[in-house]
Amino acid sequence: MMHRATEIHSSLKHPVIDGDGHWLEPVPVFLEYLCEVGGTQAIDRMRALWQRNHAWYRSTWSERQHNRTRRSNWWGVTSKTLDKATALLPALLNERLPELGIDFALIYPSLGLALNGIAQDDLRRAAARAYNKMTIDMFAPYAARFAPVAIIPAHTPQEAIEELEYAVDKLGYRAIMLKGNQERPIPSAAEGIDAKKAAWYVDTIALDSPLNYDPFWQRCVDLGVAVTQHSGSGGWPDRCSISNFTYNHIGHFAASNHAFARGVFLGGLVRRYPSLNFGFMEGGVSWACQLCADLIEHWEKRRPAGLQNPSATSIAEMHRFIAKYGDGRLKANADAIMNSLDFLRPECSVEELARPEFIADDFAAAGIESKQDICKLFSDNFYFGCEADDRTTLWAFDPRMGFRLRPVFSSDFTHFDVPDFTEVIPEAFEMVEKGFVTEQDFREFTFTNAARLHTRNNPNFFKGTVVEQAVADELGLKTALPAANA
Repeated sequence: MMHRATEIHSSLKHPVIDGDGHWLEPVPVFLEYLCEVGGTQAIDRMRALWQRNHAWYRSTWSERQHNRTRRSNWWGVTSKTLDKATALLPALLNERLPELGIDFALIYPSLGLALNGIAQDDLRRAAARAYNKMTIDMFAPYAARFAPVAIIPAHTPQEAIEELEYAVDKLGYRAIMLKGNQERPIPSAAEGIDAKKAAWYVDTIALDSPLNYDPFWQRCVDLGVAVTQHSGSGGWPDRCSISNFTYNHIGHFAASNHAFARGVFLGGLVRRYPSLNFGFMEGGVSWACQLCADLIEHWEKRRPAGLQNPSATSIAEMHRFIAKYGDGRLKANADAIMNSLDFLRPECSVEELARPEFIADDFAAAGIESKQDICKLFSDNFYFGCEADDRTTLWAFDPRMGFRLRPVFSSDFTHFDVPDFTEVIPEAFEMVEKGFVTEQDFREFTFTNAARLHTRNNPNFFKGTVVEQAVADELGLKTALPAANA
C-alpha cells in the first residue's frame, strides 16, 4: 500500500531534500569512539555530564526552588518502535527514505547537539572528534542518500579550524555544524572568583568577539562548506522556569539563530566573504522575516544619513517654546532642562550628545547602502531551517513582506515532535493543499534552497548522490566543475 508521503512525492516534478534530519546516536558505540580519542577518563567525564540531566528529576521541589533548577526536556525521541529503530540504524533509514517521500537528507546530531557546549576544552574537542569519526563511518555505505554533518567546536578559532580541516580533508565531510553563540564570562566579573560562576555574555563570534574568527570563515570558503548553526538558547537567563519545559523550550532555537544572524549581518561577514552561505537551522523563518524588516527600519532611522543629529535641536527655540507653553516650574528650570534633552542620557548637554566620535554607522561593516542591499543579503546568503508543521514558513514567500527568503525543509526526524515519520511530507504539503504557498514555493522549500545552500562553494556537493543530476539541472550546473577544495 502506497503511503500518503509516497503519493505526494510521485506527484512532484522535483526531488525532496531534507535539509535537517537527525539520527539517534548509539551511545555505547559513541563511547567506544570517545575512548579511542580521549581515553577512559573521557568516558567518565562524559557520563558525569550526562548525570546532570537527571538533576531536576531527582530533586525535591524545595531543592529546585533553592537551586533554580531549570525544567529540562523529559522526552526527546519519537516513541514509535519502527521510527525509533529507523533513527538508530542508518541502513534502515536508507531503506525507508523513499517511503517517507524524501530523496536525500542531511543528517544532524541528536545527542551530539550538546557536545559543542561542553565547557571543558579537551573533552569538548575529544567528543566532537569521536562523534565525527563514528558518524562518517556509520553513514559511509549510504552516501548516495545522506550527507552527515560534522560537529565543529568553535570556542576558539583555532579549535574550529583544526576540526574543520580534519573533518573535511581527512574524514570527507561536506557539511558542518557549529555553535554560533559562545557563552563567555565577563572579564571584570570573573576577576578574583571562579570564572564558571561569573556573570557571562553571549559572544556571537561574528561581532565584537574578543577573538578573531576571520581565519575560520576563510577556511570555510577554502574548503567549500556552508556555515550552518544548530544550537539553542536553553541556558540563557530568560529560559529559567523550574516547572514548565514548554516555557523554556518555545523559540529557543529561533532566539539563538536571531542572535547569531544579527552578528553575521552587522559584523560584515557576508561583505568580507560574499560566497559564504549561512544556514540557521530548526528555528523557522518567522524570526528572520522580523529581523529583515527590523534591519530595514533601523537602516532608515539609525544610519548617519538618517539620524536626526542632536545638534539640530535649537536651544533658543526650546527656550521660546518653554516660555510660551511651560508652567512656572518648567520656566524656572528652563536652563537645566537644556542639559536633559535626551531621556537616555539625562543631565548631558546637546554639545556632548552630538560629538562626532559618538555618531556611528552600525551598517558600515555590512556595506549596506540601500534597503535592497539588506533584502539581497538575506535572500542570497541566508537560509532558514523550517519544520514541516511550521505554518509561518509561508511568510518567507508572501510578496507583502517586500522580500523573499529561503526556508529549507527540515524533517527533524528522531525528535519528539515527529511522532510518525510518514506524516512529515504530508504535513509540509498541507501548505500547498490549503493554498498558503504555490507549487513553486514548495519546490524551493523542499529542494532548491537546500541545494543552493550547499553548492555555492562546492558545486560537487551532491556528486554521486541520487539527486546529482536534478540539482545540476535546477541550478544550471550543466558541466563538470572542479571540487571547491581541489
